[in-house]
Amino acid sequence: MKSEILVIIVSFNGMHWLERCISSVLASDIPGDILVIDNGSTDGSVEWLQKHGIEVVANDSNLGFGAANNVGLKKALEEGYSYAYLLNQDAWVEKDTFRMLVSAMDDGRFGILSPVQYDAGGKKMDRQFAKRCKRYMKKQSGSDIVEVPFVMAAHWMISRGCLQKVGGFSPAFNMYGEDDNYIDRAHWFGFKTGVVPEARAIHDRADRPETPERRMFLKCNASVVHVSNPAPWELARLLWEPLRLVLIGCLHFSGAPFRFIGKLIKRYPELLRYRRKSRKAGAFLIPEKKKKR
Repeated sequence: MKSEILVIIVSFNGMHWLERCISSVLASDIPGDILVIDNGSTDGSVEWLQKHGIEVVANDSNLGFGAANNVGLKKALEEGYSYAYLLNQDAWVEKDTFRMLVSAMDDGRFGILSPVQYDAGGKKMDRQFAKRCKRYMKKQSGSDIVEVPFVMAAHWMISRGCLQKVGGFSPAFNMYGEDDNYIDRAHWFGFKTGVVPEARAIHDRADRPETPERRMFLKCNASVVHVSNPAPWELARLLWEPLRLVLIGCLHFSGAPFRFIGKLIKRYPELLRYRRKSRKAGAFLIPEKKKKR
């Protein structure tokens, strides 16, 4: 019997986590169908998944996070699932996570919901989750759903209505920034993003400390996110982002933002093309209808 939820897991050499990740979904009190999109693993992940009867799409190369997830999101749309749940390979859910999120989705205002994301120990919030969401949880203490401007896609439940409107992840992003952009687009279509305080889940990434180089890359990559936002003020964004990068470079005494300016401006035509496309329902998942001549 088909579930209402398609659980989409993008994997790449994730054998260290996959068994716990998959087991948590199978133990859920609301069942979810599992689809793993493997991005060219060489650690035996695909063989293990096939051995245990898990549906897996085995790619020869790494498609990136967004493009791989789009394979699953397209399946969720075409096969009539009510919800798509994006689950990182290094993450797992608790028995009642899906049930709590599905129940909260009845609110009708939210297109994307996340549980509270904890670290592997299960006692402290994931550091990035705490950084981006904790202050909103404090402000809205006591709420059944806490509205947030952003929550990372390690744990996302997306409603079918949101998926039909927003579509898939933009090809403008290969790794990092694609979840920011997806949420920007969801907001543009009128969907809210939220966290369900009573729902819990784990994201195990404590062994990957942030480096100064990665932090600087993310600051620069934010310009791609800003330019790709379908909200108004397109011209202002084009003019502001190079100036923003100059300010970041001066503030952090780094040459990386200055070098990024040229790359960003060179990408403007491509980014604006994707931006326009992202305003269409089902973008990057549903083929556009050809105009009649």
